[in-house]
Amino acid sequence: MSIGFIQDDLDLKLLVLYIMDRAAAPITFLQLFELALCDAGVDYFSLTQAVEHMVATGQLEKEEDRYAITDKGRRNSQICESSLPYSVRLHCDENLVKVNDALRREAQVQARVADNEDGTAVLTLIFQDGDSPLLHLELLAPDRERAAAWSGAFRADPGKFYLSVTRLLEDNAHENETK
Repeated sequence: MSIGFIQDDLDLKLLVLYIMDRAAAPITFLQLFELALCDAGVDYFSLTQAVEHMVATGQLEKEEDRYAITDKGRRNSQICESSLPYSVRLHCDENLVKVNDALRREAQVQARVADNEDGTAVLTLIFQDGDSPLLHLELLAPDRERAAAWSGAFRADPGKFYLSVTRLLEDNAHENETK
């Protein structure tokens, strides 16, 4: 049996609430599991049961494959967070830095593919700087595979894509001014 500060179901739920209250956006179960591994007392099956119970009791909500804390869960977290040992909280906070950076980036760079009945697909590209939209573009692709490839190229370097579009527009604007 592993030794850790998390000794029982209540400790585990407090840890989950602490993590979820500090996550920048909804997270997957795998992300939650990796964050919860900051303590040796955490195991996959206990965490699965705790999360399922917390969804059932309205402390967490699940949408598609992501979990988010509810207002009820946030209140419970804030009331009970001091019950978690300081070292566990500190370790969680350190681990959350990377996850929150990735979540913020994910929110800033979005690409969605929607299939059309005729076999074509619409690719929606979104690039934001905080709350300010830099780019919102919809492209018609010949098929889902091409849209997925374009999506990957956009996600790989959205800044380069944005710069290329603005340069193209600037070059065309300059050409029109000189005519």
